[in-house]
Amino acid sequence: MPGEPKTRRLFFALWPDNAVRDALAHATRKAARASGGKPVSVENLHSTLAFLGAVPEARLALAASAAAQLKEPAFQVVLDRLEHWPKQAVLCATCAHTPPAAGELAAELWKLLVHQGFARDSKPYRPHVTLARKVVRPHALGDMHAVEWPVDEFALVESVTLPEGAQYSVLQRWPLVR
Repeated sequence: MPGEPKTRRLFFALWPDNAVRDALAHATRKAARASGGKPVSVENLHSTLAFLGAVPEARLALAASAAAQLKEPAFQVVLDRLEHWPKQAVLCATCAHTPPAAGELAAELWKLLVHQGFARDSKPYRPHVTLARKVVRPHALGDMHAVEWPVDEFALVESVTLPEGAQYSVLQRWPLVR
């Protein structure tokens, strides 16, 4: 509608490099295909830290400003479990052991975002990568070939919904402390 501010669908994420993304796709390809769902494209694999939703374009700088204040340590995530989340109808790669630094990063990011006026997502943070959506028959759940992911940065990502599916674009990245 005219006069309404333009919004962008945004989220913060751990965004893997191509080597991690390829290793994850290789380790989970059979399970994703066998799930009866729609596999997530390899270039879209990520772990959401904070979902902001539709953000007025004028507030984009506030989100970036919050992220720039973080001075959290780098860490490693080991994705070693396959789980089906029936309520969301997704197949996910998760961690048997969540690194404390991952939860601290999400908590500190949310603290800064709330201070900037963003509404906190009610779901607790749990590192995971969605592998397939609209899953109808989960297959081969439990242990998977472990994928080690050295996390040394996080990103602000825009999601655009197209007829062929979501398209993600990294808008900005911030390093974690080594």
